[in-house]
Order: sequence, then structure tokens, then C-alpha cells
Amino acid sequence: MAPTLTDAESVVIAGPPMSGKYELMHRIFGAAGDRAIVLSTGHDAERVREDYTDITGHDPETVGIVDCVTREEGRDVKDTDLTKYASSPKNLTELGVKFTELAEAFEASPETTVGIHSLSQLLMYWEADRIYQFVRVLLGRTRNQEWLTVAVINSTMHDERTLHTLLDPFDTVIDTRTTDEGWEMRLRDRSSSPTPWQGF
Repeated sequence: MAPTLTDAESVVIAGPPMSGKYELMHRIFGAAGDRAIVLSTGHDAERVREDYTDITGHDPETVGIVDCVTREEGRDVKDTDLTKYASSPKNLTELGVKFTELAEAFEASPETTVGIHSLSQLLMYWEADRIYQFVRVLLGRTRNQEWLTVAVINSTMHDERTLHTLLDPFDTVIDTRTTDEGWEMRLRDRSSSPTPWQGF
């Protein structure tokens, strides 16, 4: 199941490794709209497109991907209409340019969801304040389009100040955890207490 995010404009999924964050992001894609744009710093475009198709049931032609992995691994690839390749997650300017190219192609599609997987990968190269600024600019663009944005962060990799900085731009936080029964999640925002934990 995917959480109900009727009023949210932006969501960050925060949890430890292996707690279902990446799968939950795709489930939200499937529930929130017919198309998606994914900024992927952790998986190559082929893997993301395959997972998107398997989890959402949508056509692979409905997802655009900014791939920050393939060129960094030294593979020679060229951009296509639905896949843009950045040289590395450390090049935020290029990442923004490639996202803009895809966003312009998707502008006529109101049911688009944007994903960032993951903020933790970007934090390997940049200070939290720089990633914060990048996220704010990106969210400004997606809010103008009325596109829901979903980011993922590993909550155990960063100190409290870093987490606070990176969670701040988002309307809603989804915490994830692993229990003996499997993955669980809860929602929280600035105006209400967290929801009870529930399986997903």
C-alpha cells in the first residue's frame, strides 16, 4: 500500500537501510500519477525503469530518469528523450540542467510525480546547506507545476543537524522502519502528531 498524501506537495521518506524507502517511493509514484521523473544517484536508469514498471504497473515510457551512475562508472552513453545522463552526483549544476530538460518535456502532464533517490548520496559530496539550496530550487519548480515530489534519505547516515536541515523543505515526512513483521511506516508533518506505525 502507499500512504494517502492528498494535501502534500513534497514528501521525504526517512529511515534506516533496508526499510523499504526505495520501494515506497515507487508505490507513491503508482498511486499519485501516471508519469514520473526520477533523479537517481544510486541506481542506473535501466534498474530504475525496471523497478518503476514492476512496482507501479505503468508503461516504461511514462518515466523520465536523470541517471547519475552510468557515466561515473565509465560507460559511454548518450542522452535519449526519457533518459538524461549526468557525469556524477557531485555535479549539482548538471543534475539541475538535466532535470530541467526532462521537466520541459513533461510540462503538459499534470499527473507527474518527481523522485530524488537519494539525498544521502548527494551528502557524500556536498554540505547539507548546499543540498538544502538545491532542494529548495527543485521544489520551487515542481510546486509551480503542481507536481508531488518525493525524496529519500537514510536517517542513520547523518547527524541530527543535517537531518533537520534536509527534512525542513518538505511538507510531510514518512518514517520507515523494519520490524519482525516486515516494513512499517508513519506520517508526520509540522501541524500534527505522527500517525501510528502501519505495515506496508
